[in-house]
Amino acid sequence: MKKKIKKEKRKRRHKRVRAKISGTVTHPRLCVFRSNKHIYAQLIDDEKGHILANASDVELTSYSLKKRKTKISHETDTKQKRETDAKVLTGNIAIAYEVGKLIAKKSLTKKIEKVVFDRGGYKYHGRVKFLAEGARAGGLKL
Repeated sequence: MKKKIKKEKRKRRHKRVRAKISGTVTHPRLCVFRSNKHIYAQLIDDEKGHILANASDVELTSYSLKKRKTKISHETDTKQKRETDAKVLTGNIAIAYEVGKLIAKKSLTKKIEKVVFDRGGYKYHGRVKFLAEGARAGGLKL
């Protein structure tokens, strides 16, 4: 019973988000779906109803990514000096980051640089957030 209510709430949030954003050929919608095991991303042109590119963690070559640590760096400007903070990603977050880089690579081959991010009714936190950061690191502008 609780599971149904939770899914319905997410679908309602997704409807609200979708009412405000849509994708075009030049700026497609980067739609995210996450399940307990996997994470998926699609580039969608809403005008024609076509999927331009898709990526998922199933496509990644090996599931040894869960054991592998991925380092990302965030640069922050201060008045006196420039600092670089490095984060180490592990587990599903590292996989989501790699999926973001993969969808960015696929979209850049199709000459798509700007996208509209659709979080799919999920909170912008955890795997969804790092998928977006991976896409930015891959060269997409969200």
